[in-house]
Amino acid sequence: MKQDFYEILGISKGADAAAIKKAYRKKALEYHPDKNPGDKEAEEKFKVAAEAYEVLSDPGKKAKYDQYGHQAFDGSGGFGGGGQGGMNMDDIFSQFGDIFGSAFGGGGGFGGGGGGQRRTKGSNLRIKVKLTLEEIANGVEKKVKVKRKIQAPGVSYKTCGTCHGQGQVMRVTNTILGRMQSASTCPTCGGSGQILDKKPAEADAQGMILEDETVSIKIPAGVVDGMQLKVSNKGNDAPGNSVPGDLIVAIEELEHEFLKREAENLHYDLYIGFAEAVLGVSKDIEAINGKVRIKLEEGIQSGKILRLKGKGIPSINGYGSGDLLVHVNVWTPKTLNKEQKQFFEKNLEDENFVPNPEKSDKSFFEKVKDMFS
Repeated sequence: MKQDFYEILGISKGADAAAIKKAYRKKALEYHPDKNPGDKEAEEKFKVAAEAYEVLSDPGKKAKYDQYGHQAFDGSGGFGGGGQGGMNMDDIFSQFGDIFGSAFGGGGGFGGGGGGQRRTKGSNLRIKVKLTLEEIANGVEKKVKVKRKIQAPGVSYKTCGTCHGQGQVMRVTNTILGRMQSASTCPTCGGSGQILDKKPAEADAQGMILEDETVSIKIPAGVVDGMQLKVSNKGNDAPGNSVPGDLIVAIEELEHEFLKREAENLHYDLYIGFAEAVLGVSKDIEAINGKVRIKLEEGIQSGKILRLKGKGIPSINGYGSGDLLVHVNVWTPKTLNKEQKQFFEKNLEDENFVPNPEKSDKSFFEKVKDMFS
C-alpha cells in the first residue's frame, strides 16, 4: 500500500505552499543521489518525495488527492504522480531542479556536481476521452491515436557553445553587498545544453517531426467527469538531450439513457401502473451491468425508494461500490372507459381507497433528507 503523501514529506494537511516546498527541499537534499552515490534506497526515497511534491504543490492535484487519495492519479498504475518511484530522474530535475539551488553544483541536475548536461522535458499533450457509464463502472482500456513531436531519424545535436552543455549561464553582478552570482537559462539552447547540428529535410528548425502513435490508456473504475489522468512520456519530445512530456487525459462522462449518476450512487425512475401498485408485481429494471429483477409489494406507494446495495459505481479509492436507488412512480391513468370510471366512482368513498398514510410512510422531504444523509 502506498504511503500517504503528507507523511512522506512530514507535514499536515493544513500545510501551505511554502511549508510544502520547504519540506520537499529538506527531503530532496537528504536523499539526493549526489549525496548518496550508489544508494538505491535513498534514490527511491528521493523519487517518492518528488512524487509527493508534484501532487501537493499543485492546488488542483492536491484537491483531487485530498478527495480521492492515490486512486485519483494512479488507480491503474499508469497515471498521476507516476506510481511508487515512478518518476524518473529526468522528470524530477527538469521540473524541480531550481528547488535544489546551488546545493549540488548549481544545476540541480542528476550528477550536477560533475558538470553533466541538463535534460529538458518536452511539452505535454492533452486529449479528451469519452466514457459510457458501463466503462466507468468496470474500468476500461482505451487505445487512442495521438500526433506527437519526436526527434527526426538521423538528426544530431552538439554541445551548446554558450553554456558548454550546462543549460544555464552564470552571471556576476557587482552590488553594494559585493559580487553576486546568479544562474539563468541559456538563451542559445533554451536549457537543453545542446543545439542542432544536422537534420533531415523533413524536420523542422528544431529537428522534430510529427508522428501518429497509438497509445493504450488503462482507465480505472470509478473515474468522474472532468478528472485528468496522466500517461508518462507520451507527450512531445524536445530537442537534444531531453525526455518526452506527458499525455494528459481528460475524462468526459456520457449520459446514460436510463441511469443518473450521483457520485458512486445511481438513480433509476421506475414507472408502474395503478393496478400493478395495488396488486404488487415483479419488474426487471436497468442496472449498470444488465437487468435486475425486483419484487414490489402489494400497495406500494408512489415515491417509494428501493435501495439495491452495491449496484452502483465502484469507489475510485477502492472502498466498495455505491448503491442503485430505484424511485417508484405510480402512473395515474388519464383516460378511462365508462366501465372503468364507474368502478372508481363506486369506490370513491370506500375506506380502502381513502388515503391513510402510516407513520412509517415518510414524506417526500423526509425521503430526500434520508438520501443525502
